[in-house]
Amino acid sequence: MAVNEEHKSQIKSKERVSERGEVFTAEREVNAMLDLVANECLRPDSRFLEPACGDGNFLSAILKRKLAELRRKYKKSNRDYEKQAIVAIGSLYGVDIMNDNVLACRERLFAIWDEEYTAHCKGDASDEVREAARFIIGRNIINGNALTLMCVDEEGKDTSAPIVFSEWTLISGTQMQRSDYTMSDLLTYNDNSVEDGMGNLFALTEDEKEEGGIFLRRYITHYKKVQDYGD
Repeated sequence: MAVNEEHKSQIKSKERVSERGEVFTAEREVNAMLDLVANECLRPDSRFLEPACGDGNFLSAILKRKLAELRRKYKKSNRDYEKQAIVAIGSLYGVDIMNDNVLACRERLFAIWDEEYTAHCKGDASDEVREAARFIIGRNIINGNALTLMCVDEEGKDTSAPIVFSEWTLISGTQMQRSDYTMSDLLTYNDNSVEDGMGNLFALTEDEKEEGGIFLRRYITHYKKVQDYGD
């Protein structure tokens, strides 16, 4: 689901509705639904998954709420705001079968994040942190089929590559840990991972994460340098 803010339309074309069942959700309904989990939308580390994210209506609305709360909470500390803003963007996950929607969603989330980051941190804002945020968004918003749990090609056909999500965790000071898991295994081992289209994918115990081949890889680096390791 997604909202097209520019045209205020619920569809892009009749062909897309017919072929993919693509219908966009009005902004009013998006916010009404998010109001039901309003407290979770304020926590920077509360993770949300939108399995048919479109161009990002739910995810962008959640991000705006998270960043507004961070700006209120850390109005006197640019450094703490910066770290938590990275945590916030790392908490949002989306899958869409249409490549143009994925690209639009990524750009939309980054634009929202960068505008708030720049406005808050001003002269302390850095391109290195912006690149870290863009890298995380690229990892979290995936061109894939949420039904088969596989990545898709430009025509929307399944490939042989499974959807893989990265868990981003600020573990101490400035150190961020990235852990990769396949979406299929996360859902297999976590019956509560998706609720009404959004939920905490990583609500697993450490033992559950390690069994059954869920864990793919992990590394730890400075939160400003996540883009320097892996793809």
